[in-house]
Amino acid sequence: MDKPLKTPPPYPVASVDHALRAATILQLEGGATVAQLAERLGVARSTAHRILAMLVYRDFAVRGEDRVYRAGPVLELAAHSQSLVSRLRTAALPHLHRVVALLDETTNLIVRTGDTVRFVASVECRQALRVGSREGMVFPAHRTTAGLLLLADLADEELEEVYAPERYRDRPADRPDLARLRTELRRMRRNGFAVNRERSERGLVAVGVPVRGRDGAALAGLSVSMPSVRYDPQRLRSLVAALEAAAHAVETDLAGQP
Repeated sequence: MDKPLKTPPPYPVASVDHALRAATILQLEGGATVAQLAERLGVARSTAHRILAMLVYRDFAVRGEDRVYRAGPVLELAAHSQSLVSRLRTAALPHLHRVVALLDETTNLIVRTGDTVRFVASVECRQALRVGSREGMVFPAHRTTAGLLLLADLADEELEEVYAPERYRDRPADRPDLARLRTELRRMRRNGFAVNRERSERGLVAVGVPVRGRDGAALAGLSVSMPSVRYDPQRLRSLVAALEAAAHAVETDLAGQP
């Protein structure tokens, strides 16, 4: 059994966590005001202001004349345009909340960049034993539910480019077996959904479906995550149906945006 890819530190530092999350929000979504960031982080406005002031000082953020803080020169631009990520998140969040209300399990929106995926939205459920928010976190694409779905949308030559051996010269153990991966991806194309049983993290099961653009290309993955002790395979069809309904709703809302 592989060790978990992401485990929280035994002694988390809240202020550092807030600053890192703030930087991630600015990078992915294009900007935020003090009030918006305070609400997202669950802190007082004065705390959010201090966090942003330090990010500006270290060039992780810049403050515009409109009082909106945006990513600074230190942060690399994401491969996905900020506008697309922001639009996806805006369209998806209401539907993520509805899925959580229906299933009472944590729900996520994920995009792919190369051989990695980033969680751009995460809504936690209310249960005491639950999967925590993964918002802003990055995982290998082939180890996550949404990542596999997004990889399944690629042509063979695109998949080979993503996992070209020269990209893994310094980390050969991280490169997946492409023959086995292609077999998995073919099955997911047929099914239209993916199930991840403890592949990315021990004790976690996730089910996901793609979110597609107007041209039919997969833009993101929508997934529900739960502790493995609570996963019932007999519920798989109902989980997929709830996710597919939410994905279609996101697609409709996204298409209606200017």
